[in-house]
Amino acid sequence: MATLNDNQIEIYDEKGNKYLMEILLTFESEDYGATYAFIYDKSNPDEVILMKYKDDGSIEEVTNEEELNMGSEVLEAYNEDPKIQEIK
Repeated sequence: MATLNDNQIEIYDEKGNKYLMEILLTFESEDYGATYAFIYDKSNPDEVILMKYKDDGSIEEVTNEEELNMGSEVLEAYNEDPKIQEIK
């Protein structure tokens, strides 16, 4: 994983294939004591993936149902924010 700039990140799958992903937003959760990022591929912007930064700086896809629910709430609030809608 490598952060290229404020809006892009390279990730690798289990086979070592590299993907350039866009970062939609990052946020911290005090409840889970972690930093998260919503990422997506420009070729498929409707498919947003919730990732979590690990202590060593790497990033992994979130699979925990409670964290996914929390992430859904954050993404919904983000999408409903009038200031964000003005920018889009």
